[in-house]
Amino acid sequence: MKLFIVINLFLLSFIPYNALAEDVLTWDYCLYEARKNHPDLISAEEKVKQEEAAKVITGSTLYPQIDGSIDWSRTKTTTEKDSYSFGVSGTQIIFNASKTANDLKAASENIKASQYNYRFTSSEVRYRLRTAFINLLKTQESVKIAEDIAKIRRDNLVLITLCYEAGIEHKGALLTAEANLTQAKFEIIQVKRELEVSQRELLKEMGRAEFYPVRIKGELKVKVPTKESTDFETLTKNNPSLGKLNAQTNAASFGIKSKEADFFPEITARTGADRTSARWPPEDDQWNIGFGLSIPIFEGGLRKAEVEKAKALYKQAQADERSKKDSVTLALEQTWAAFQGAVDTVNVQKKFLQAAEERAKIAEGQYSLGLIQFDNWIIIEDSLVQAKKTFLNTQANALLAEAGWINAKGETLEYED
Repeated sequence: MKLFIVINLFLLSFIPYNALAEDVLTWDYCLYEARKNHPDLISAEEKVKQEEAAKVITGSTLYPQIDGSIDWSRTKTTTEKDSYSFGVSGTQIIFNASKTANDLKAASENIKASQYNYRFTSSEVRYRLRTAFINLLKTQESVKIAEDIAKIRRDNLVLITLCYEAGIEHKGALLTAEANLTQAKFEIIQVKRELEVSQRELLKEMGRAEFYPVRIKGELKVKVPTKESTDFETLTKNNPSLGKLNAQTNAASFGIKSKEADFFPEITARTGADRTSARWPPEDDQWNIGFGLSIPIFEGGLRKAEVEKAKALYKQAQADERSKKDSVTLALEQTWAAFQGAVDTVNVQKKFLQAAEERAKIAEGQYSLGLIQFDNWIIIEDSLVQAKKTFLNTQANALLAEAGWINAKGETLEYED
């Protein structure tokens, strides 16, 4: 027997923790894990790094471009002849009408745009994560409510069965009570199926690659909206989606100046030094220095078209920015109103639930004493069941409305409630 216990304990040590028990997650931990693992955030972060590297690449043309070379060749006519050489050469742009300077400014704006894009992505991930968290919390509570409803239906059936057997209730009432209990049992099974879907949704938004059962710790309680700053114009300016478009507009304006600089000549300086001879190491020195000037003469309208394209991109960016500003301001007002309305609805439905519970308690006593008929009593019982479900839905909807308001403000995963 002792050997059997030891063997089982040994085998259990190899079973993953997740197979033995569900993880219990808090909202703060979900935020922490999403910040670390979510693929959308990783992608947005890498985009920032790409733009930073692009600026370095653009700025590198302002510095001397120096190359080194070593060469060996063998030529054969009537005799064979070797040739060796090594040297260095360099070029430096002296003038290009501030083309590179404007490209650098555009690159800086592109970095800002990618940083705003990271914030926007973080805001969207937070909203989806919060939605998934609320959905799972609601589903967990739905299981409890479904079990409570099943208990109510079971107690009703017991009471009606006693009345039916005593000959003071008809068979239709008994069959109705049985049907109600059957439906309550079905709803328990159904909501438990939904539980796994909600768990998978949350794990996805946390950035986890594998699925296993989890539970979350939290309450379906909504904070009453305080009279916080509802200066929608200021909130709009701070929204990351608008900041991204503003940076893109600025980058497009520098793009026009860069393309216009292509009409001016480009002046470069070049120099070099090397050694060559027919044997190694080479002994014959030579060097060179010079200047170069290039200017476009005819390219079939290429550069003019590039300027027109850059201007069109700038005007498009301006229009997109204006459209987004109007949309963000409207979304802020809509979500704020919806949030306030959702909280008020919770308070109303809480009153209805309290009334339904009290009515059901009184009606059950009246029915057991024969003071009211089954048809009247079952209506009150059905109202209680519906009130429980409605109150849960309004609580979840209020939390979702709060998440929508936070998302409309552009708050990121770092935002603290």
